[in-house]
Amino acid sequence: MHPPLAGVLLWLVSAVAAAACSRPATSPPSPPPATWTPAPQGSALYPGQVIDLANWYLTLPTGEERNPDNVYQPQLNTFADPRFHLNDSRDGVVFTGNAGGVTTKGSTYPRSELREMNGSNKASWSNTTGVHTMRLRQSVTQLPAVKPHVVTAQIHDATDDVIEVRLEGQHLLVEYDNGADEITLDPAYVLGAAYDLEITASDGHIRVSYDGTQKADITISGSGWYNNLSRRTSRCGGTSAARACWVTKAPVGWGVGAADGQPR
Repeated sequence: MHPPLAGVLLWLVSAVAAAACSRPATSPPSPPPATWTPAPQGSALYPGQVIDLANWYLTLPTGEERNPDNVYQPQLNTFADPRFHLNDSRDGVVFTGNAGGVTTKGSTYPRSELREMNGSNKASWSNTTGVHTMRLRQSVTQLPAVKPHVVTAQIHDATDDVIEVRLEGQHLLVEYDNGADEITLDPAYVLGAAYDLEITASDGHIRVSYDGTQKADITISGSGWYNNLSRRTSRCGGTSAARACWVTKAPVGWGVGAADGQPR
């Protein structure tokens, strides 16, 4: 019997960055050409027809312990799985992670997660140069029963989180400084409610806007950064999971999808 699941519904609007990249020791297969056209609304068969996945790879909570399954381009374009699939209206992508699932090396948190790439290289940039912006619409649809926490978006560096957007029960927040500081986005979030999120990293700052209102201006700088879009949950209890869905709109740059073709 499969354990109960928890979830997040997420609409990725755009992810745009000026990034300096370094080649990993072992490069994944080269991505497909940059041109991407979304499927007509409601007709998509795969997540890759709703979200432009050219500059992402997917990590799943399956595989061997500390060595989870990854899906790279070009396979990712036509990949679907119970943990990464279209929503019922075929205009969003559902991410699901079992709380007892496989974790990555050095982590205790299973995840269904997209990791930012730059072509065949892993993205790696600094907020001291360029402007790095991620815009998305998302909703959390279910939380784990034992520990009702889920991470839905991040900036990460080579070793740890730089910032996380998290839901803890009803408290939607931005966490930073290794968890020592946090800023509330919504103190009484209701499961299933969609919201717009924008994270911009530039000029030694990270600014976070929630439903069009800037909520955070964090003075922090670093390098080796990249974006993660995820449904990451605690492993506590091992009997529940989290689910996320992303429905995308205006295709702008990489990491962007379109559901209705209308720019935002």
